[in-house]
Formats: sequence, structure tokens, C-alpha cells
Amino acid sequence: MSTSVSRFSLVSAILVLTIGAGLTLRGADPKSPVAEKKAAPSKNKAATAEKKNDGDKKPAEAKAKGAPLKLTFDSKPINRESSDRVSYAPIVKRTAASVVYVYSSKRVRTPDYSSLFNDPRFRRFFDALPGMPRGEDGEGPTIPNPRNTPRNNPRNAPANPRGRSPEQTQQGLGSGVIITKDGYILTNNHVIEDADDVKVSIGESTKRYDAKVVGRDAFADLAVLKIEADNLTAAVIGDSEQLEVGDVVLAIGNPFGVGQSVSRGIVSALSRGVGIGPIEDFIQTDAAINPGNSGGALLDTEGRLVGINTAILSRSGGFAGVGFAIPVNLARNIAEQIVNTGRVDRGFLGVAPQDLTEDLVSQFGTEKGALISEVTEGSPAEKAGLKAGDVIVKVQNSEVRDSRQLLLTVGQFTPGTTVAVEYLRDGKTRTAQVKLARRPDQPGADSTPEKAEDIGVLNGVGVGEITDQVREQLQLPPRIKGALITSIDPDSPSARQGLREGDIILELDRKPVVDADSAVKLSEEIKGPKVLVLIWRDGRTRYLAVDESKE
Repeated sequence: MSTSVSRFSLVSAILVLTIGAGLTLRGADPKSPVAEKKAAPSKNKAATAEKKNDGDKKPAEAKAKGAPLKLTFDSKPINRESSDRVSYAPIVKRTAASVVYVYSSKRVRTPDYSSLFNDPRFRRFFDALPGMPRGEDGEGPTIPNPRNTPRNNPRNAPANPRGRSPEQTQQGLGSGVIITKDGYILTNNHVIEDADDVKVSIGESTKRYDAKVVGRDAFADLAVLKIEADNLTAAVIGDSEQLEVGDVVLAIGNPFGVGQSVSRGIVSALSRGVGIGPIEDFIQTDAAINPGNSGGALLDTEGRLVGINTAILSRSGGFAGVGFAIPVNLARNIAEQIVNTGRVDRGFLGVAPQDLTEDLVSQFGTEKGALISEVTEGSPAEKAGLKAGDVIVKVQNSEVRDSRQLLLTVGQFTPGTTVAVEYLRDGKTRTAQVKLARRPDQPGADSTPEKAEDIGVLNGVGVGEITDQVREQLQLPPRIKGALITSIDPDSPSARQGLREGDIILELDRKPVVDADSAVKLSEEIKGPKVLVLIWRDGRTRYLAVDESKE
């Protein structure tokens, strides 16, 4: 490691979620950004949502408590011994009326380029393009703008005299599932998010009901709507915990807006995490799910609702055999909380967990568990004595396999519940009693590397001091002290194993780094070739294990 000072800039980037070469994870609704899909655990006690998801954004969303939901349940075991059916028509006839179309619209302002196109300074740039027709003034090309030409606007008034962008209406189309006879409907949050108007139609009827957004949970990507209607066909709620890989399932929805459609497949995997949200517990299926199916029903062979269709993994945007549904046990619990209490709560531990990679396993002595990279100040975890570097292996006797499993497990409990957290510290097993809090609202640079002198264990890494300018650019809290990585050799083990320019080194081999000099000194004292590095990046801390024997 070497001490150096170099200029660097932080560049904001748009993150596009992809899996594999050319694979993109998309929501099963054409207007919804991929990155907004979220999921959460499929347990009856699961509770999810930030407080801001209670419906504060739209006046139409209910904030008061409602009457308890009257849901219809059927938890009988699935009959897996019967031979495969020749037809699922009786099930479809019995259940199709509970799946609805959800229409959403919102008004957005679009950029008005008419004044820009007619600015002579802009039009001059077209002079070099051969073959373009010139305008009446001979200085530039004619820009088609029928709303703002002398021929179509005799007074030659600007199309937008107040300089405001014109409004357009964006239309969205998804699906939903009726869960009560008096008009409560479950759908995906991304189907109706930010909508100014939501309507619902049932079956082949042309009637559209005005729908009120009762509440939303962006963490779980679920929303509850209410229409004024009676004697509707409500879905029978099944038990998603009984599903097994290989069970036959049916997907019902409105793909591409062509009308209600049914597809058949099997459960491909359970408790699947796909990296589109902090809390995920998807049912994976090969039953065809396409844009427009979002919010539709995933049924078992008895016609019971076992999931809410939500997302697909696809190269083209169309179905490729990999679809994901939110388990109905989670969806039911979310719906009950939204209607009965007006909001959704989730237990909060107050740690930033990360998975144990192959390199980290040897450092912490366990293959399973969630490694704590940071403990939130004043959180239940801090009050119970948990620290960064601890590995949580159990919560209330439930094994924790990884960071996702930790979030799933903690999310099962309501705020105020005291749970036993078993963890490893310095190779020894300990247990802490933690009283969970309510989850608070949560909001998260590349530059050309310079060659750095190879000194110490982190060869190829150059560090500098955290100046006031750096602190402001990186939005570092006052408590963060350490050494800024100012340069890194792209061919070094440190770069290949995850360190990058702009990271803040907080610890080396669990020893605190307070400035650049201490980072260099520690790096010279560590024998190596392995070193455990705690860094700050993008508003959070995380551990990396650098092994310099892997040249």
C-alpha cells in the first residue's frame, strides 16, 4: 500500500439489474421499472413496509383502519398421488372470475423541444448534414412542428406560451385478485404506483369500476384496492408453505392486454432470491408469465390462490420459462395489516448484513450465517451488544443461511417482540436477547486509476486523507474515519477481489484505520497473504477478504 494524493470524481450511475450475459429481470408489467420490484418472506407473521408506504402519497389511499377482512381459506394438503389431469377447465371456470384487469393512468409532463428546434443557434448544427431541406429563412433545416409553424398557427404564437411542458397520460395495465366478496383486491404495488387514476374491470364486462388504493407496501411490491361492488367471486386462499418443487400451478392474468389467459407449469423453486430487492422469498415457476400478468393469480391444482405473479427473468422482455410470484402467506398478511391497521410493520434489528463468500468463510470459521458489516447506532442490535464482525447463525431457533434469510426471519416478527439471536464472535457462540423495533424509513466513482507503489499487504493500493471536500462528495457521516483509496492497480488482487477507488478503508484485519498513515502502517505489519478489509461504500460498510496469493 502506498500513500498518494490524486484527484477523483464521483459519477452518479443508473443501475440496470441484469443476471448473466444479456439477462434482464423485468417486472411483469410494461410500465414498471425493474429496480422497483421487491419481495418479502412468505410467513404468516411476516410484516413488511416502510411507513411511507402506508398511502401518504395519494389522497385516494385510505389512512384509517378498516373492518377486518373476511377471507376464505383452504389449507388442506395438496393431493400429490392423483394422476395428472386431462383438463383444468373446471378449476378455471371456478376461479377465473376472481382475477381482474387493473388499469392505471398518470399524467406526466414531457419535454417541449419546439422552442429549441426553432432557435437559430441550435439549427446551425444541422447545416453540415447534406440533403436536409432548409427553412424559410435559409439558415437551417425545416423542423416538422405542425403545432407551431406559420402555416398552422397564423398568429405565430408559441405552442407553449408559458414555457410549460405539455402533459401526456401514461397508461398501465396489470392484473389483480379479488380476495373478498365486497370488493377488496390484491395486486402488485408497481401496477398502481404513482397512478392518478385506477380502474378495475371484471371478466369480459366492459364496465370499469373506480378503484381506491387502500394501502401499499413497496417493500413487498403489494397493494390493496377497493371497489364498490357486492357478491363478487373471491379467491380461496391456500397455504403457500405447503408448496413443493414439482407441484403443478396455473397462472391467470391479462398478458399484453389481450384478455384473460391461463398458463400451466410447475413450481421450479421455492424461497428464491433474485437480487431485485432487500427482502425476497419468491416462488419460481415455469407457468408462462408476461407483461400484464403482474398482480394476477398463481393457483394450485385445487384452484386455491398460492401466489401473486410479479416478475420474470428474460433476455427479450417476454416469458422465457422463469417467472416469480410472491407467496400468498406473505400477501395475505400484508393485506390484513393494510386493511385492519392502515399500515404494515416489520421488525427491525438494525444491522447491515452480508453473505459469507468463499474468501470470508476461512476468516470467520463458518459457511452459513449473515455477517454483520455495520450496526446501526441506537438500534436494537447495538443495545443488545452485537458488533460488526459478528456472524448471526440463528434467530429464535430458526437457522440463518445468509443475509437474505436473516431479513426474512426478522421480518416475521412484529415490532416489540424479543427474540434470541445466536451469533459467532471470535470463533465462540454467543446469544443475545434483542427487542425488535419498528423499521424506520430507509432511502443508497469511478475514475481512472493511477499506478501506486507496492508497499505492504495491499499491493497496488494508494490511499489518501479524508478531506472536507471528500467527506462532502461522499456524504460521509462525521463518525466515519479511515483512509480514502485514491488509486488502485486494476490488475492487482485487491482490485480483482472487490476494492475500488473511492472506497474508505475502516479496518484492516479488524484493527481500526483512522487515517492514511495508519492504513499504510497496518498494511506493513500484516503478514498476509490474506487480509480482512472493512470498507465504507455507497452509504454502507462491508467486509472484503483480499488474498494476494491469488495472483
